[in-house]
Amino acid sequence: MTTTILRPETGRSTLPFVDQYHPDRPLEVNFYRPESYRPEDPVIIVQHGMLRNGDEYRDFWIPAAEKHRLLIVAPTFPDVQFPMAESYNNGLILDERAGLVREKQDWLYGVPARVFAALQAAGVTTQKQARLYGHSAGGQFSHRLLATQDHSIFSDVVAANPGWYTLPDLTRKFPEGMGGIGLDETQLARWFAYPMHIFAGDQDIDEADPNLPDQPEAFAQGPSRYKRAYFVYDFAQKQAQSLGLPFNWKLIDVAGVGHDGAAMSRAAAAYWFEGRIPPASELVFEEATNL
Repeated sequence: MTTTILRPETGRSTLPFVDQYHPDRPLEVNFYRPESYRPEDPVIIVQHGMLRNGDEYRDFWIPAAEKHRLLIVAPTFPDVQFPMAESYNNGLILDERAGLVREKQDWLYGVPARVFAALQAAGVTTQKQARLYGHSAGGQFSHRLLATQDHSIFSDVVAANPGWYTLPDLTRKFPEGMGGIGLDETQLARWFAYPMHIFAGDQDIDEADPNLPDQPEAFAQGPSRYKRAYFVYDFAQKQAQSLGLPFNWKLIDVAGVGHDGAAMSRAAAAYWFEGRIPPASELVFEEATNL
């Protein structure tokens, strides 16, 4: 059951959304609905970066929305209600002040599914599944969603340029690993089997970026976002092999692109709907939006 019915207008719109499990933390959803959009057309859920700029991330997808007739849905978690990484990137799983794990229904990673359900309830979409894209902090959010949730409503997921990763390892405590929050090998196997795509800009190599996560667990994965993508993919592949589990992740290099949310959005759109990764000359043509 959802608490909000969402009916976005044609063009850009922003609607309030009160999640049933976080009624005291209102959020908003930024939409783009092409005039040609029909309820049977694809839905793209877009997770913004640390600036909580869902409106900008929505706008990155507008050319693709017009070209491919897509509904763009960007749930936006304001910093006032969802402060710091614990309340967004890390999904409100841990109540660090009380030293407790929150109830699973309260984990923030369930919100995109409930936003999608609200669109279904309103008749805006008849699709049974959506696609999920996240960049930077949104890439952290997206891959941790796959690690912790039933992800059957997502037909495709891209995590682009995350600052660091939750490892598919039940012996390491969350958020470094999947341990200590009530997950088991069933969830681990589902995550390995899901065709998650990690998009890594090969120029996302700034080791002195002040916004690069710098806790020891993050640096153990490598000195840059690009190297961390290779670390987690290699780690996961070996872990799945050691456990005898199917492994369907893909690591996609995006040549000539750094920590650029706009360019990576274009790359994901072209990959999904045109079957290609365009060259940098098609992706990078304005000042990079980094976060």
